Amino acid sequence: QVQLVESGGGLVQAGGSLRLSCVASGRTFNRYAMGWFRQAPGKEREFVGGIRWSGGITQYGDSVKGRFTISRDNAKNTVYLQMNSLKPEDTAVYYCAARPWEIAAQVEGYDDWGQGTQVTVSS
Repeated sequence: QVQLVESGGGLVQAGGSLRLSCVASGRTFNRYAMGWFRQAPGKEREFVGGIRWSGGITQYGDSVKGRFTISRDNAKNTVYLQMNSLKPEDTAVYYCAARPWEIAAQVEGYDDWGQGTQVTVSS
């Protein structure tokens, strides 16, 4: 089990950028694939993207491809979500999640979740 804490959310204008961070506890962070999800009010939790345990492979949801980038620093037990060209429809609570080794695009594929951080994009 790993504990996750997200940070970096806030209010930004459309077209702007934010970088979210997710810090994991424990000494086995480099054995986990990390996913980012988001959930807007009244909507289901949506896969934003994920990064493999080694960092060599990433995967993104269609709505964020070309705008968002996921990276990780295993020495710091941290995964990042760089969000550029933000749109009002990106407004949501963003969650990071962990699962062993390989990326999954489904909520059910992840064992551990952070508490979430709010991102609000104004038009």
